[in-house]
Amino acid sequence: MSSTDVSGETSGRAESALGVDMNLEVVTLPVADVDRSKAFYQSLGWRLDIDLVISDEVRNVQVTPPHSGCSIQFGKGRTAAEPGSAQAMILVVKDIDAARDDLIKRGVEVSEVQEMKPPGFDAPGRSYFARASFSDPDGNGWELQEITTRLPGRTWED
Repeated sequence: MSSTDVSGETSGRAESALGVDMNLEVVTLPVADVDRSKAFYQSLGWRLDIDLVISDEVRNVQVTPPHSGCSIQFGKGRTAAEPGSAQAMILVVKDIDAARDDLIKRGVEVSEVQEMKPPGFDAPGRSYFARASFSDPDGNGWELQEITTRLPGRTWED
């Protein structure tokens, strides 16, 4: 005779009242020229994870910013979105001035740092409110955002 577990308990999965743990692993960018994009992101010091040519119509390139848990992918046959249509992707940094200087030294045009706090929001420092922007060769838009101290409620408590 066989037995069936009907207890409703899960095994081997990270599940809680919050739901099943999920990590954003990869974001797909629409680009016009795969090799140009690959060279650009590598020039930023991003790690090349893979350049996989599957056929003349399909190629996947994945790169990851230093110490990031999320990578970007681009290539041929990845997305029907128009090149340059990805906007306001945010890269969190501890020191926005140093990050901006590094990108400029690598030949990237980066906006001036802007600090914008909502009216009535009285928080010390510029964590969350200091930003600068740049674009890749296709016009996909990136923002640097300085975060030195997380706001309450911005960390997961299991």
